[in-house]
Amino acid sequence: MRTILILTIGAWLALLSAIYLSVENRPLITGIAEFTPAHIERAKHILSHNNPRKMKGGALRTIAISQEDLDLVVNYLVNSYSKGSATNITLKQGIANVRATVELPPNPFGHYLNIDAKLRATKSLPRFEYLHIGKLPVPAFVANWLLKFGIKKLQASEDYGAAVDIIKNVSTSDNMLRVVFEWNEALPNHIKALLVPPKEQERLKAYHERLVELTGKPGSKRNLQFNELLRALFEFATQRSNGGNPVAENRAAIIVMAFYVNGKGLGDIIPAARQWPKSTLRSMTLNGRRDFTQHFTISAVLAATAGSPLSDVIGLHKEIKDSQGGSGFSFNDLAADRAGTRFGELATTNDSGAKKVQRQLAAGLRDSDVMPDVKDLPEYMQEIEFKRRYGDIGSPAYTKMTNEIERRIAALPLYH
Repeated sequence: MRTILILTIGAWLALLSAIYLSVENRPLITGIAEFTPAHIERAKHILSHNNPRKMKGGALRTIAISQEDLDLVVNYLVNSYSKGSATNITLKQGIANVRATVELPPNPFGHYLNIDAKLRATKSLPRFEYLHIGKLPVPAFVANWLLKFGIKKLQASEDYGAAVDIIKNVSTSDNMLRVVFEWNEALPNHIKALLVPPKEQERLKAYHERLVELTGKPGSKRNLQFNELLRALFEFATQRSNGGNPVAENRAAIIVMAFYVNGKGLGDIIPAARQWPKSTLRSMTLNGRRDFTQHFTISAVLAATAGSPLSDVIGLHKEIKDSQGGSGFSFNDLAADRAGTRFGELATTNDSGAKKVQRQLAAGLRDSDVMPDVKDLPEYMQEIEFKRRYGDIGSPAYTKMTNEIERRIAALPLYH
């Protein structure tokens, strides 16, 4: 018994010492990646050029990603799950140096988990040459054993095995990462099913069925006011939130609303949804304009599901593309983007905000309570006109306009 007690105490002391050494009060990497329209355009080009869905099953394909693009993608993913975190990746011939900082929730040990690792390419997957977690050095053989163990577990998993098995080789050269994979045509639907857990799928199905009821009523008007749909779905969210999770319910309402308004089916993210009852398509406007509903809901769903800096910039990116031959740059549309982002954040950040949105929508909000009047703002500006009047994104003239948009949104009681 004495031996068991000594071993137990020793194990706990070792664990506490490892945690103490692993967690630090200063970040190894500072600064958060900024996502500009140029970054998004680059990402879209990479995805389009390497779209595996255009490949035949069993075909081998190599994706080459520059160090800058890889750094951007990894920083975005890390920040999606942990705000204030950052990574830095350096690629050399056969070597990848990875440094990362993850901001931790409040705890008695420290604020940051810092990781410093060096990986060397092999004929299959990389192996660790060294790994430091904070001040704790992890022996290379331990790190590699854990890596192999994790991969074997994933390969044995019915859910993730197919995704792991498609990767055949990972190699690096100066400032470049290459991944060789064998495409499996059944994989996209498999991955989509994993991205939305069964419980969340059931929740979305409930809101979809409510939407089908709302839009399919006999004698319903062809046109539907946006605030009517918003109020009805959030009334449903309020009912389901009793004793439940108001943030999760609001998020589901926003997702279903956004897919409907933008003419998309939930089958894009849940393969099983293709068999669900179909909703009746109705024209919908916000402040008298159909495009405002699209801008508002896209930004709202991005803010509600990701909570990332992409919410604003995706809307901005569309406006820049419009100025290059489309309908032109519109500060009105940008206002709808910003209002949608604010709504998505308020409705899903915490329980108090989620319940506030539910209460105010139940009280009967008008369109003008959700998005401010922006009729006087400039729009339909082609690129030449935009540059003549405002210069570049971030110029004093442009910033003055965006500040005015933010002021108008903040003045609405819903966003106080």
